[in-house]
Amino acid sequence: MDDFLAACRLCVGQANVLTTEQDKTPYETEWRRRVQGKALAVIRPGNTDEVAAIVALCLAHRVPIVPQGGNTGLVIGSIPDQQGRAIILSLRRMTQIRAVDAGNFTLVAEAGCTLAQVQQAADAAGLLFPLSLASEGSCTIGGNLASNAGGTAVLRYGNARELCLGLEVVCANGQIWHGLSGLRKDNTGYDLRQLYIGSEGTLGIITAAVLKLYPKPAAQKTAWLALESPQQALQILRAASQALGAMLTTFELMADICLQLVLQHIPGSTPPLAQPAPYYILLELSDQESEQHANAAMEQLLQHLFETGLISDAVIAVSLQQARQLWSLRENISMAQAAKGKNLKHDISVPISAIPAFITQTNALLQQHFPACQVVCFGHMGDGNLHYNVSPPSDNQDAFFAAEKQITTLVHDQVQLFHGSISAEHGIGAMKRADLAKYTSPTDMLLMRTIKQALDPLDIMNPGKIL
Repeated sequence: MDDFLAACRLCVGQANVLTTEQDKTPYETEWRRRVQGKALAVIRPGNTDEVAAIVALCLAHRVPIVPQGGNTGLVIGSIPDQQGRAIILSLRRMTQIRAVDAGNFTLVAEAGCTLAQVQQAADAAGLLFPLSLASEGSCTIGGNLASNAGGTAVLRYGNARELCLGLEVVCANGQIWHGLSGLRKDNTGYDLRQLYIGSEGTLGIITAAVLKLYPKPAAQKTAWLALESPQQALQILRAASQALGAMLTTFELMADICLQLVLQHIPGSTPPLAQPAPYYILLELSDQESEQHANAAMEQLLQHLFETGLISDAVIAVSLQQARQLWSLRENISMAQAAKGKNLKHDISVPISAIPAFITQTNALLQQHFPACQVVCFGHMGDGNLHYNVSPPSDNQDAFFAAEKQITTLVHDQVQLFHGSISAEHGIGAMKRADLAKYTSPTDMLLMRTIKQALDPLDIMNPGKIL
C-alpha cells in the first residue's frame, strides 16, 4: 500500500494523510466509544476534485472507503471494521458556504460544514434553515443528508431529505455528479439525489448540497406540559394540530424518568414545574404574524387543554433564556443517560396513532421478561419517532447486557407488530444490518442490492454498512 498512500499524499498533501495510530484513533472511534475500527489511513481532502482523485485511486487499488463527517452517528456507520484495509475519508476540511440565494430561498454548503454553521449562514441572510439536532455543533451537513437526519422540527419542515434540492456527489467510479440544482420542480428523469440521501455513503460521497431556506418566524413560543399518559399525549397532539395548524413546529414526548435523569446528572438543571408528572410534552409553535398572535394562540390552546383535563400543569417560556432552559431538559436526555451508565438504544417509529399502545404493551413485555429494567422513552411524537432506550436494573447489569440481543429483538418485534420501522432517523450502519434483512421484505432487499451493485459494483463504498 506504500504506492497508494504516496499517490494520496500527492493528491491532498502530506499533512492530510494520517497514518499513525495516535492521529487515526479519534476518527476510528465511534461517538459512544463502544466500538473502535482500524483504518489503513485517514485522508482529508479539501475540495471535490481531491475527493474524486482519492476515489479513483481507491478504485484502482481496490481500497475500501468509509466516508466520515462529524462522526456523531449511533449505528457504527462512519467507522471501518477491524481489517485495516479501508481508508476513512474525512470531509471535515470541506467547510465552505459556496452561495446563498435569498431570492430562491436556497443555500449551497459543502459536506463538511457543521449543521450549526449552515444555520448561522441562513440566519445571516435573514432566513432559517430548520433542521435542528442536539449534535448540531459537531455533526456535518454531509452526514445529515447521508443518514437522512430528522431532529426536532420534522413535524413542520420534514427530514433532511425534504430540505435538500440538489447534490454534488463523487460516484463510486470517481466521476463527479454535478447535481446542485436549486429547482423545486424538475421531472427530467429519475430523481438521483434521493438515491444518495439516506444511503449512508454506500453509493457515493456527498460533497455539497443545495438546501432549502425558509422565512424566519416573527415569534416562537415554547411550553412544557405535564400529563398522565401517552394516550393523553395523542389527544393533545390532535388538539394542537387542529388549533395551531402549520404553526405547530415541535411536539416532543418524554417520560418522567427522562427528566429525573437530566436533573440528577446535568449540572444546573432545574425542574420546570412544581410537581412531577408521569409524562411531559415540550411543545413549540412558530408564528409568521406577531408575538402577540403567538402568545394568544398558545394561551388559547393551553386553556382548552386544562378545561378538557388533558394536562395537569404547564409553563410557557417568557424569554429566550427560559425557552433554552426547557430545551436543554430535552436535549440533554441522552447525555444524562450516558452519565448514568451503559444502556440499549432503539431508534424506532410507529404510526402516530399507535404510539400509546406501543409504549404500554412494550413496557409491560420488558418488565415481564427483564424485571426491574428501566425504559427511558422520549422522542419526536409529532412524527412518530421514539427513542426507546432500555437501562439495566441496578443490581443485575451483567445478566441484562448478556441478554442484549433478546431485548432488542423484543423491541423490534413489537415495532414490526405495529407496522413501524426499526430505524427512524439514525440509519442502519453496521449495527442494524442483520435486523434490516430480518424485518425487511425480500423484494425490498433485492431492490437495494440491485441499486448497490449497479452504482458500486466493486463494493468499495462503505462496505458492510446497510447491506
